[in-house]
Amino acid sequence: MPLTTVILAAGQGTRMRSKLPKVLQPLAGQPLLAHVVATAVDVTGEAPIVVYGHGGEAVQAAFADAPVEWAEQAEQLGTGHAVAQALPRIADNDIVVVLYGDVPLITATTLNELIAAAGDDRLGVLTAQVDDPTGYGRIVRDAADRVMRIVEQKDANPAELEVNEINTGFIACRASLLRGWVNRLSSDNAQGEYYLTDVIEMAVADGVEVRTAQPYAIEEILGINDKRQLAAVESALRARRAEALLDAGVTLADPNRVDIRGTVVCGSDVFIDVNVVFEGEVKLDDNVRIGPNCVIRQTQIEQDCEILPNTVIDHAHIGPRCTIGPFARVRPETFLGSEVRIGNFVEVKKSAISKGSKVNHLSYVGDSRIGENVNVGAGTITCNYDGANKHRTVIGDGAFIGSGTQLVAPVRIGEGSTIGAGSTISKDTPANALTLARARQRSIEGWQRPQKQPKDGKK
Repeated sequence: MPLTTVILAAGQGTRMRSKLPKVLQPLAGQPLLAHVVATAVDVTGEAPIVVYGHGGEAVQAAFADAPVEWAEQAEQLGTGHAVAQALPRIADNDIVVVLYGDVPLITATTLNELIAAAGDDRLGVLTAQVDDPTGYGRIVRDAADRVMRIVEQKDANPAELEVNEINTGFIACRASLLRGWVNRLSSDNAQGEYYLTDVIEMAVADGVEVRTAQPYAIEEILGINDKRQLAAVESALRARRAEALLDAGVTLADPNRVDIRGTVVCGSDVFIDVNVVFEGEVKLDDNVRIGPNCVIRQTQIEQDCEILPNTVIDHAHIGPRCTIGPFARVRPETFLGSEVRIGNFVEVKKSAISKGSKVNHLSYVGDSRIGENVNVGAGTITCNYDGANKHRTVIGDGAFIGSGTQLVAPVRIGEGSTIGAGSTISKDTPANALTLARARQRSIEGWQRPQKQPKDGKK
């Protein structure tokens, strides 16, 4: 049966105390709405209809390239009014699934259960049993345990307030049925709004069966209205993703201290230490070890690599059996071949370093191509920027770069070349030769260091 998802995302989110629209607040490195859109696409394979309102231009701009259709809710008159803005775009025979841009942890598995409850001619409602139902609409059932209606907390009587089965807001129904009920909604209630929940009572009155489904985990229905709730959902999502890694066989030093702000695909026998942050799409092959306090972003790390503590790797490809860190930074468009060593306080940017080469200490390598089995000494700098343009440095196989060297690009260092420590190299060097470029050393006898002048005439 055809499916259409409608995501309600028009709320202002004043309790966020932020200039950013609520559905653009970040969760695991993405806007809240992005998580819901991804789940909607996963369920239907089609673009969802997003009902927008407050901050609409910013929301649309943030999702300019996303698979989304838009429907504007110019006035925020309740959830029923919001759904009404999307219904003209939906065919009568479609099953409509209503989602929320500020409830980001709902899963495709739970939504499929809700869709199954709705079938082709029923109304599906996602409910949950909670210990504290404060703030939620209550599910009212008859003596035969059939759902009769949903009552909002502000409209509930004392007996209804004792009910622990709550409305999560998620519903599924054929569009032709939903359209008729939404057109009959009234704002005669404590909030003066058009409640989507009122369609349940209408369905019962029309003889349409109301069936319920329940989420697999209570975290799926957690809505976000303030920064405390945002932090709670962040923690829940972090735990969910850590559990997925554990289930895949990854060893985590502490599952509570790993952040996955994207997707991580791991081979076998991968170890991840504490306080590691993954962003974007990350792939870790077999036997990779990640030390504490690392940030790995949009990177593939091949087998048998070790990433030592406090290392940042960003948009790079790390070949097999490499060792990087501690305190190293590998910047975008870097490719490391096999068995490369990048040591402490080394920065590499937009460079290819071939098999067996080493940049061990306190060096900067940018816009460079380094051959095999090259040793780059401590304090080496590739001077790749002339103030206007970037230039390349090429270092041949087997070269040895002495400590404290400056390689002024564009420049080529020949194969097997040795560069004496402290040299500034601005011209190509021949293969298998020693090249020195230093000022002549001299000593001045009798030289006196400058003395500090006394202040205010004091000696």
